[in-house]
Amino acid sequence: MARYYKYKSAEQVVEGAQELGQKIYASDDFSPLFEPISLDGMLVGNRLGIQPMEGCDGTQEGFPDELTYRRYQRFGAGGAKLIWGEATAIADDGRMNPRQLMINEKTASALEDMLTGCRDAHQEAFGSTEGLAVGLQLTHSGRFSYRKPLIATRDPILDKVTIDKSTGKPIDDSYPILTDDELKQIEDQYVAAAGLAYKIGVDFIDLKQCHKYLLSELLGATNRPGEYGGSLENRTRLIRNLVKRIKEEYPDLIIASRMNAYDGIPYRGEGEEFIGVPQPHKLPLLVAFGTNPNNHLEEDLAEPIQVAKWLREWGVSLLNISCGNPYANPHLVRPAEFPPVDGYHAPEHPLLGVCRHIRIVREIHQAVPDLPIMGSGYSWLQDFAMHVGAANVARNDVSIVGMGRATLSHPDFAKTLLEEGKMTRKKICRTFSYCTNLMRTKDHPLGQYPTGCPPFDKEVYDPIWKEAQEVRKAKEAK
Repeated sequence: MARYYKYKSAEQVVEGAQELGQKIYASDDFSPLFEPISLDGMLVGNRLGIQPMEGCDGTQEGFPDELTYRRYQRFGAGGAKLIWGEATAIADDGRMNPRQLMINEKTASALEDMLTGCRDAHQEAFGSTEGLAVGLQLTHSGRFSYRKPLIATRDPILDKVTIDKSTGKPIDDSYPILTDDELKQIEDQYVAAAGLAYKIGVDFIDLKQCHKYLLSELLGATNRPGEYGGSLENRTRLIRNLVKRIKEEYPDLIIASRMNAYDGIPYRGEGEEFIGVPQPHKLPLLVAFGTNPNNHLEEDLAEPIQVAKWLREWGVSLLNISCGNPYANPHLVRPAEFPPVDGYHAPEHPLLGVCRHIRIVREIHQAVPDLPIMGSGYSWLQDFAMHVGAANVARNDVSIVGMGRATLSHPDFAKTLLEEGKMTRKKICRTFSYCTNLMRTKDHPLGQYPTGCPPFDKEVYDPIWKEAQEVRKAKEAK
């Protein structure tokens, strides 16, 4: 497959977008990235954030482990002032993988140690933790729960690739949907988890509404009967109740939410080159939030904008916008140069995916200007991510530039940018999907390989990568 990333300057990135019919901006002035921002009274020292990324390196009981502590220490020392702690399950049956972090009475003190280690590393590197905000993403994985799918609604496309663990086959119309009463129990679990997070001293919590996990799936559940489906008011009932209850019980706790603003539809690889094509589907689409029901390639932001307005009214202080689903249409959520081992080759130029992220954030931010928004999708821009991010912040198209995979290879990108005026070229993620490949290799004694950056964090992750490669080869040879 041909390489897409061939840019030698930020100007070439802008020109490349123009050739694709898109408009983005770039700037050599990085000073906007180092301006502070206030989140309802909490001052964040710069506009650079680390996205919530699971390391899949906790214990089977949900505790952080050695590599988890190490990652957050590296993030703390890296200079970004907003560190968005990764997905942490509110209950065992809501975990996405057997090594996902979980918050409960047993694990809370260990999670507190993880956050303390992050702050201590920042203190050591910069002499102060002033302006540092460290949060934790609270999640229920819903249909992607690893023990068994817990679905919020029927999805005519995604159901066909959602596996019933008891049969090893895709779920069918007889597979149960979570009842209204079960969703109310999950609401209580979220509130209890928020209380524990507050107790261990997080600066903010994230109520995760992205990537078709439970709260995200509910946003699109137009075909669900009862209190939690149909109208947008019903589809937002659970998140509305959560925000209001948490604000009442913990008024000092800042609430954020990472939200899908465009679901698209699932894809699959086809042909000799295994290029992604849309899964067979009927129109109009029923459960694709933020998506034109008659054309899945187009976003329709009327409902996401309304939800963003409501979230602000209810008490959410920070939004993080994402798209797609890492399992069903990964080219939407994380544009990449090469796909993961279980993925398809991109059906579009990755720069189109980056531009989509930027465009959607800009439109939502313009509609809700008093709600700070962290943007996603920057990693594929590689050497020029900061140029585009700085221009977006300067234009007020986004409040905070969120970096994901790129921080596994270059956790100190913010510190380096501040001190040297550029990132370290030999640490810049090339989006070759090594990290995702590790995540998707499940044949491990703990049920999940930990993930990191084998090319640029060799001492720790190269041996893990080689072991995973051997396991994969042995499996393929059978």
